[in-house]
Amino acid sequence: MIDSITVQKDFEITTLTNRSTELLMFNKAVNQDTIQLHFCIKGTGTLQYGPHYSRSVLAEQSLLLYNPDMSLPIDLSLSPQSEYVVFIISIQEFHAFFSQVAELIHFLNEENRNKKYYLEKQLSPAEILVLKQLLDGDRNNAMQDLYQRGKAYEVLSLYFGKKDEASESCPFLDSEENVDKIKRVKQLVINNMAEPPTLQELADDVGLSVSKLKEGFKHIYGETVFTFLFDYKMEYARKQLVSRKFNVAEISYQIGYSTPSHFIHAFKKKYGTTPKQYVMSLT
Repeated sequence: MIDSITVQKDFEITTLTNRSTELLMFNKAVNQDTIQLHFCIKGTGTLQYGPHYSRSVLAEQSLLLYNPDMSLPIDLSLSPQSEYVVFIISIQEFHAFFSQVAELIHFLNEENRNKKYYLEKQLSPAEILVLKQLLDGDRNNAMQDLYQRGKAYEVLSLYFGKKDEASESCPFLDSEENVDKIKRVKQLVINNMAEPPTLQELADDVGLSVSKLKEGFKHIYGETVFTFLFDYKMEYARKQLVSRKFNVAEISYQIGYSTPSHFIHAFKKKYGTTPKQYVMSLT
């Protein structure tokens, strides 16, 4: 499936989901004054440049391309069971986004602003989460358009945001074993979202102290355990509302709220509307 989102003038997003057993092909002409951001969430995307050169973007990797001297048309093949997102932004619009912090972004500073630029980097867990929310959204209602535009700007903020030096040098992240433990904590929270374990129970389960668990989760996922859980519950509930398989009371119990009124209050806090109003907006 290939879908397009117009965020604003000269800023377009293409989302690609390949659930088949065949390659999914995508071709698009792109102006030379345009920045391309390629995000591979799952699987592999391969970009072909002429008959003899190609570059693969692997799962949880990104690729930024900018060449003011020539156009770089997109000739993409997406492997089976893959998820991929492409941002296409004019350099003028991009400068408008980041005019106040241009010196912090290498290819926007005065020395480099008219030079070609290429960047390949690993996506952070926070970036992957927001890209998944962008990819999985329902585009059949006006409210979702606003939601997806917000997610697009959030991706840019995360991708180009200046990383805190302390977090980059965090010794916790030097241990692959500890990172695996934190990933297990995330899965435990998801699997038990209706009755989540306490921080102490999670820490005991994976073999970390509570302080290490809290520190590691914050560094890897950019938020606390229970902020992550709240966001996950609300996104799960939103998708259930879209599916129309369950009513508000049933969804509230699925995600662990003792009464529907508590769920309605939480949903409105997150999305600015009640579940009933959200469902009505889908029609």
